[in-house]
Amino acid sequence: MGERMVMVVDDDANVRSGLEHLLEAEGYDVRAFADAADFLVQPAPPVPACLILDMQMPQLDGMSVLQHMAERHLALPVIFLTGHGTIPLSVAAMKAGANEFLTKPVDPDALLAAVDEALASDASRIAQRREADELARRHAQLTPREREVFGLAIGGLLNKQIADEMGISEIMAKVHKRNLMQKMQTRTLAELVRMAEKLGIVSVRSR
Repeated sequence: MGERMVMVVDDDANVRSGLEHLLEAEGYDVRAFADAADFLVQPAPPVPACLILDMQMPQLDGMSVLQHMAERHLALPVIFLTGHGTIPLSVAAMKAGANEFLTKPVDPDALLAAVDEALASDASRIAQRREADELARRHAQLTPREREVFGLAIGGLLNKQIADEMGISEIMAKVHKRNLMQKMQTRTLAELVRMAEKLGIVSVRSR
């Protein structure tokens, strides 16, 4: 579990220490901060991570921290802790993007379950981001002609129809399509269509 990080922001030293011991005993890599400002200057974690955040703090409160995170595009799952939980406050936290809202003294099992869920969510987000980056990298290698074939092929056009649409020979259409499939690292049209959806590419023409 060393490749999963839990960040803790709480101005109460006793709470902070207790959370550190609990999480480290479960094998998590823990980073704890007494001041939200110290947390906000940290780089984004390179591994799946989540944030356990105190709602009431003297400088920046939890909702302000969420706002600063949004401005930085820091997409960490957040678990709020508060000693003064109310339904309106919990609703506001959830609307602001919090994953969970727990009251102090927090139940260890409930906290660990929330952490596990938050880390799974962040791992999924990172995997999707890496897949999107990889698809974008492959797409960037395509020539203008191959991109044109891409837009036609995902519409279900046959090689002859692609050739007619582009004003080239069927042989050249086949060559461009083969190069396209190789660079996108796929052998099937169905997978190419799924890649197009993830890249936001729409078919130029459908048969």
